[in-house]
Order: sequence, then C-alpha cells, then structure tokens
Amino acid sequence: MRLISTVSLEPQPIPLNVKVVLIGTPLVYYLLHAYDDEFGKLFKVQADFNTTMDRNDETIQAYARFIATKCQEEDLPPFSAGAIAKVIEHGVRAAADQKKLTTRFVEVVDLVRESAYWARRNGNGELVQAEDVQTALEQSIWRSNRVEERLLELIEQGTLLIETEGEALGQTNGLQVAVLGNYTIGMPARITARSSPGTTGVVNIEREVKLSGPIHDKGVLILSGYLQQKYASDQPLSCAASISFEQSYSQVEGDSASCAELIALLSSIGGIPVRQNIAVTGSVDQHGSVQAIGEVTRKIEGFFQVCKVKGLTGQQGVVVPAANVHNIMLREEVVEAVKAGQFHIWAVQTVDEALEILTGIPAGEVDKAGNYPEGTVHHAVQERLRQMAQTLREYGRGSGEEAEEEP
Repeated sequence: MRLISTVSLEPQPIPLNVKVVLIGTPLVYYLLHAYDDEFGKLFKVQADFNTTMDRNDETIQAYARFIATKCQEEDLPPFSAGAIAKVIEHGVRAAADQKKLTTRFVEVVDLVRESAYWARRNGNGELVQAEDVQTALEQSIWRSNRVEERLLELIEQGTLLIETEGEALGQTNGLQVAVLGNYTIGMPARITARSSPGTTGVVNIEREVKLSGPIHDKGVLILSGYLQQKYASDQPLSCAASISFEQSYSQVEGDSASCAELIALLSSIGGIPVRQNIAVTGSVDQHGSVQAIGEVTRKIEGFFQVCKVKGLTGQQGVVVPAANVHNIMLREEVVEAVKAGQFHIWAVQTVDEALEILTGIPAGEVDKAGNYPEGTVHHAVQERLRQMAQTLREYGRGSGEEAEEEP
C-alpha cells in the first residue's frame, strides 16, 4: 500500500503435514463462509456442536462421572449426592429447559472448583455439600449484580415508578431483560396506553422517536390486527391510541411485551383497571394466542426481586405463556416463595385468560350477531369503540354543516 515497497525474507519451503481446526461461534462461521471464497475450500468439514443435550438417566450419570473425574484430576474434595444434584440443577437452569442439560462444561467446571473452595472454607473440606454449591452460585450472582442492585434501589426510592399493588387504568407491568456480560438482569417495565376517538390507530411512541427495533414495531402492528378482527367486523375501527414504555431511554426490541401492551390498550379503551401486582410477558398473534418468549426465568425472578424490595403481599405474581412452562428453572428463593403462597405464576394460552387474571372480569365470548355479553371485558371495549365511531360521525356531520354555512 506504500509508494516504496520493501523486500522481506522469503524462507525456503519445508515439508509440512498439519491439520488446522478452527473453533468459534456459528455466527463467525456463517460470516466467513459467506464472505471468504477460500474458506469453504480450505475448511470442508463442519462439526456443529449443540450447547445442550437431553436430560435423562444416562446424561445425569455422565454429569456425575464428569464431576468426579474433575475432582480427582484437580485434587478437589468429592461431591455428595446432594451437591451433584445441585450442579445438575444448575446445568438445567443454564440450558433454560427442564428437559435439557448445558454442554458448556467450562462453566460447570468453574462451579465445581468454587464449590470445593467454599466447602474447605466452611469446614466441609472432606465432602462438598449442596449448601456449598448454593453458596458458590449466590457468590457468583453477588459479584455480577451491581447494576441490578442499583435499579432495585431506584425502584425502592420511587425514582423508577413501578407499582406492585393496587389497580390502574391503561397501565401494566411488562417484563424485559438486559444482558451485561455473563449476567442477565430481569426487570419490569411500566407500559402505559391512552386512547380517544380518531382514525390514526395504534401509535408506538418508541417508534416515533426511533427507540423501537423492527421486531417491537411488528409486535405493536399486530395489536392493530387483533383489534380489527375482534371488534371491527361490522364497523370501522375509529380509535386513536398510543403505547409507551415509561422511563425508558434506550432501544426497545423484541415482541415479548406485546401481550402486556395489548392488555394496557384494552384497559384504556374499555375503562377497566388492571392489577399492578401482576406482571405480564408473552407475545401475541392477531388471533389473540399468547406465544413463547425468551429468558422467561430471568423475567420472573426480576419481578420477584422488585416485589421483595417493595414488600411481598402474597397476591403478586407473573403471567407467562403456557408454551414456556418447560423453560422455567427458578432460584431456590423464588421456589420457596411460590410454595409458601407468597408469589404466583400463571401460565396462559390466550389473551382472554390473561385478561381475566388481571381484571377479575370474564373476557367474554362473541355471539352469532357479533356482540359480547354485558359485564365482560370485550363488551366494554366493543361499546366504547362504537361510541368513538359515533362521536366521529357526529363530529364529521357538524363540521360539514359549518362548512356549508360559510360564505
């Protein structure tokens, strides 16, 4: 690239017979294969390893043997049956699936080493117990959760406005996650909706200020489709509504909050308050089915921590998609709270089920005439939309008469 080139040493070729193995993430492999013409010629054999494996008797035994082998190789105290079970439980949690085990054995070995350290420090040097593994897990969280503790402090102070008691109109607690290195934070997000007569449809405030990603945009647009198929079969949808993530100053991405957004929107239109002691996660389709989302365990734990800081009442909990039940692997503290009735988890398949939990009112089934029974959520929303349409028609007629009277 320079004007004057230099001559470097050119060693004589020597006989060489080697095998080159590249190890990396799937993304790097796909990028190299797509943009480097020589890559596919030089590396013809691809071995795609999974990060999880099935959880069964055979793999559980293999996990136990793996732990025993590491203890022998590194002169660590042996693990009790309870300690091995605790490591396996963490392997299931890391896989985010009750029927799977993680194959990221570097993380497993780190947990084994730290558990052995705490066993020696706690005076259990001859045998690692389950409480030593639990201590290692808690210490790992403590070293990484500084940001999470700061957010909880802001919520406790009232700087971040998150309600965990009472009811509110057009407001729900959605759930979001933030990945900070090897630690994932789950936190509630206050979602609000407002509605009035109009023709603009549902406006995503995050999109208007360029803080919304394409998947989140898609989720909000799906809400318009839901409203059309649910309430606009015999009349135009005459509604102007806005949805916002309050006190959010960074990019919002993903559709896991679309169920919470829809419930806030229906609450605003129908004038029905929703419970603030229940958080909601899940995406929805245009027919009202609640679909699976990611990081469900962290999201549940995040709302639990907020409720714990603000005070557990025994009425708080989280609504999750039924399709995510097999992904839930909660910390021991949350499990104990659920067993004691201090915290609750509801699994739903449809928006109607979520509405009934958050409002305490039947959702309602449409009849042959396209109407919903009185005293239901959908009836209240349908009637309000009809009133909005009537208001727009009357306003339009009034504007037209005034225009004709002008000289």
